Amino acid sequence: SRKMEDVLAEVHTLASNGYQEIVLTGIHLSSYGLEWKDENGKQTEGLLDLIRAVHGVEGIKRIRLGSLEPRIVTEEFAKELACLPKICPHFHLSLQSGCNETLKRMNRHYTAEEYYEKVQILRKYFEHPAITTDVIVGFPGETAEEFAVTKTFLEKVHFFEMHIFKYSRRKGTVADKLPGQLTDAQKTERSGQLLALEKEQSREFRAHYLGQEVEVLIEEQKEIGGKVYWLGHTDTYVKAAFAADSAECMDYSNRLVHGRAVSFLSDEVLEIALNF
Repeated sequence: SRKMEDVLAEVHTLASNGYQEIVLTGIHLSSYGLEWKDENGKQTEGLLDLIRAVHGVEGIKRIRLGSLEPRIVTEEFAKELACLPKICPHFHLSLQSGCNETLKRMNRHYTAEEYYEKVQILRKYFEHPAITTDVIVGFPGETAEEFAVTKTFLEKVHFFEMHIFKYSRRKGTVADKLPGQLTDAQKTERSGQLLALEKEQSREFRAHYLGQEVEVLIEEQKEIGGKVYWLGHTDTYVKAAFAADSAECMDYSNRLVHGRAVSFLSDEVLEIALNF
């Protein structure tokens, strides 16, 4: 793991240069600090310690976390995060499949039931958190029945966003040698079903904010439907924008603004009316 003092030094540098949002990420973010142990073999520092330290850096307004393994989400972990106002309620939990038989073949060390329990913990401590995930369709041996189980599970969890991938064979891997390899046509058809589900769930999640006050960190100007808007993200990573001609003639990039979500500019972008 990268030393905490090195991470904090970089965060301080970014804050001094005007950055307001920090993303803590890594290949195995959930394992941060696991190798740091005292003489009794007890872990001395971990991800929560790093998050608290970054939270104390002046100038940083938001802390967003990268992909997390489901196992890290405990009552204690979620409760501690919920006490830190800079934490963005946006959590990417690796899933891959909602079917336990498929998860076993993938050598995943959790079940769909355990995954759902973690999601419920997050929803207990955060109001309307954005839960995102990755799903692989067409893994070797995935039957029509197993795919149906996965789809039903995804409907049950109701994600904000899902990244849908078709299984791709890689020579030399264990999965490449497994029986029951699916055809490209089968994988494409199943992927299409989940992409349609993702689009539906994602729009429903965004629609929750209509009529509500939201805070948006503005990032750029963008043309939408032939009109120029200032565009950014809420803390739950929902894209939101307001018309450039409705605001004062000034640069809104890297500014936190507040406004009411009034409509959809597109399937992915909410329009907000600024609180001037």
